[in-house]
Amino acid sequence: MQFLKTLFWVVVAVVTVLFFYTNWQPVTLKLWGGLEADVKLPLLVLIAFLIGFLPTFFVYRARLWALRRRYETQATAHVVSHPVPARPVTPASNDPARQAKDAKAWPAE
Repeated sequence: MQFLKTLFWVVVAVVTVLFFYTNWQPVTLKLWGGLEADVKLPLLVLIAFLIGFLPTFFVYRARLWALRRRYETQATAHVVSHPVPARPVTPASNDPARQAKDAKAWPAE
């Protein structure tokens, strides 16, 4: 599986480099007030991609962070500690052997 991921990213990198190489020409952007900017086409495409991708990515990460916090809060709320069972009530006995046996069966609190 790691090989396929590596292969995918190598193919994406090669296609990106080929795109940049074949389209490396200046493009004139007409800005406000008669200003013009000469920008290379791949740089313009990259900037446009980042303008669209980064806000979406930040919203996604913030939502994921909030959901993870909510999940952890609810997961810890469901953890219930069980109390130690109470010592059973037995009638009083005058037999010392019986009292010693009962004392060994239940740890002192």
